[in-house]
Amino acid sequence: MAVKIRLVRLGKIRTPHYRIVVADSRKARNGLKIEEIGRYSPASDPSLIQVNSERAQHWLKQGAQPTEAVAALLKITGDWQKFKGIAGGEGTLKTIPARPEKRVAYEAAVKAAMNEPKDGATTMKKRAAEKLAAKSAPVEVSESAEAVAEPVTETPEATPVEVSADETPAAEAVAETPGE
Repeated sequence: MAVKIRLVRLGKIRTPHYRIVVADSRKARNGLKIEEIGRYSPASDPSLIQVNSERAQHWLKQGAQPTEAVAALLKITGDWQKFKGIAGGEGTLKTIPARPEKRVAYEAAVKAAMNEPKDGATTMKKRAAEKLAAKSAPVEVSESAEAVAEPVTETPEATPVEVSADETPAAEAVAETPGE
């Protein structure tokens, strides 16, 4: 039986994740597996590569042949160099930095908020006090406001002249003759 160390694809269409497995070379890519020895996720930065080094060494010594992709991953982790006895067996694997805990970040934000000056904060009581102070303060009138406040004398425009019924113009009198 020809044994291969290869990748099994998982994940959605554009978000692949792989398992590094030991399987019979005659089986389908996602078919029957002998053993799972690691994981590979290329989507993260840097890529996540986890290999059980002890099991990888065991299968390589038993004669399992890695595919090209798995061989590249084993070189990155340093397992291939260890198997071949090549110097520089540590590999070039980059680790993902640990994320800070959410609770620590929250507590730091609360501490920062507590130390902020309260002058900038506006509360309902402060708004009510400001409105009350604005109402009770005497109104100061500036010079430009006094000039506008002076009464403006209106110029008489053409006011309609009231005409009584007794004083009708002569043109109207001609138009109302009883003869017609």
